[in-house]
Amino acid sequence: MPTDIEIAQAATLQPIGAVAARLGIPEEAVVPYGRTKAKLSLQGLVGQPGRQPGKLVLVSAISPTPAGEGKTTTVVGLGDALNRIGQKAIVCLREPSLGPVFGMKGGAAGGGRAQVVPMEDINLHFTGDFHAVAAAHNLLSALIDNHIHHGNALGLDVRRITWKRVVDLNDRALRDITVGLGGPANGYPREDGFDIVVASEVMAILCLAESLADLKRRLGAIVVGYTHERKAVHARDLKAHGAMAALLRDAVQPNLVQTLENNPALIHGGPFANIAQGCNSVIATRAGLQLAVVVTEAGFGADLGAEKFIDIKCRISGLRPNAVVLVATVRALKYQGGVAVAELEHENLAALQAGFVNLERHLRNVREVFGLPCVVAINHRNTDTAAEIAQLQAQVAALGAQAVVARHWAEGGAGAEELAHAVMALLAQPAAPMRMAYADADPLWEKVRQVAIKVYGAADATADPKVRARVAELQAEGHGHLPVCIAKTPYSFSSDASLRGAPSGHLLHVREVRLAAGAGFVVMVCGDVMTMPGLPKVPSAEHIDVTDDGRIIGLF
Repeated sequence: MPTDIEIAQAATLQPIGAVAARLGIPEEAVVPYGRTKAKLSLQGLVGQPGRQPGKLVLVSAISPTPAGEGKTTTVVGLGDALNRIGQKAIVCLREPSLGPVFGMKGGAAGGGRAQVVPMEDINLHFTGDFHAVAAAHNLLSALIDNHIHHGNALGLDVRRITWKRVVDLNDRALRDITVGLGGPANGYPREDGFDIVVASEVMAILCLAESLADLKRRLGAIVVGYTHERKAVHARDLKAHGAMAALLRDAVQPNLVQTLENNPALIHGGPFANIAQGCNSVIATRAGLQLAVVVTEAGFGADLGAEKFIDIKCRISGLRPNAVVLVATVRALKYQGGVAVAELEHENLAALQAGFVNLERHLRNVREVFGLPCVVAINHRNTDTAAEIAQLQAQVAALGAQAVVARHWAEGGAGAEELAHAVMALLAQPAAPMRMAYADADPLWEKVRQVAIKVYGAADATADPKVRARVAELQAEGHGHLPVCIAKTPYSFSSDASLRGAPSGHLLHVREVRLAAGAGFVVMVCGDVMTMPGLPKVPSAEHIDVTDDGRIIGLF
């Protein structure tokens, strides 16, 4: 089979205006960026008369493994399949980050016959949203140091500045740096560092804002540091939020592209799935719901992605999934059962049985903790055997759910029609009340405990006295009503990436607490989570090139 980029480059794309017209988007709302991508103006999307809101389908997955699961591919394949069976549907995804594209993970435009295109544009600069986020973030960084250089009227304690700088590349050498060297003309020396753009609070804000005015308000609420008296200093105190919003004026508008089958896709924003909520923007999701059934995803496994989608994005926006698709592969479940990557091609029913506990807990969380109807999508690989598929479907059926084999990677939307019909059956059911892992009124530390115990299967959450004291400070300062965003390894229910399956009775240890006042949540950092990734020994960048006629090669 051809590579992903070969398939994408061979596709016949429709003019983006034609894709928008099929959705009934007025011409004045479409801002073309070339022939095959566009932004949708917020003014043109507001108040579409007579439209009934569509239904929302959330695609999540089992815990990620080196074997791969395929959430994005499934989102695209399901969107195409829904359109094939006569249901108007639109895909809503996050934008890829350049760091993973040039690092180890690769792009995020789907794969095989289930991709969004133009694949090279989406995976590289796209419409410039990430550059705008980086510019807005770094403008605030520059204004902080400029304020200190010119007298520090706000009394910022240079030891307590919490706002770093960002770049959209994996560069471990920038994690901890010193700025202001070279004498008085260059500012005041202090410790600083870089995060990757997708870990920026500005990115989280962009994806949670309801409007341009809400975006500016949230930007102003960012806490950049503290005075010697421990008083918070905000971006609005530096008069930074207006200029930051000006840089983000176009970035706040969702991007319209298409799938390989010429169906519409909104791709907008890209917050880290660890340090932030890991979902596409509220604005794009709402825009999609005005137009069709929306199929969207949340980053990593359901313990991180679906939990944050519900406890953060839904809590803040009022959105509610009508159905959940939980993606699993036979290979990944055998890996969860202890099989080495090199042995995953061979049939192993015992390992599949052992690894099923991971899927079982994710399924239980979606249905029992959050109260949402769910179907399991078995993302098919050609090495899956009939016995393995039959056993997995029987195990899911024993839990009172349905597991559907989906072949969208190889066959496109046609290979996911059975999954589309299963999803439509869930959407036809009366909506049950969605539950959250904790209540707004719960104290911050209790919120952490509830997620750890209910979702991760932990015995409890722990932290050093200094961390507990910081949580207590935030509670006393009036931030106790905020949701918590737990940053931990995506590879295990625990904070130990080596623990496969469904570990229970462990302790979730919180090592650091960060306030994201503008985004509207408190980050609880566990384990060795990094906000500036490094490159692997052989990064993907080594294989990416451009031919003499301008064709990108080597992307995946």
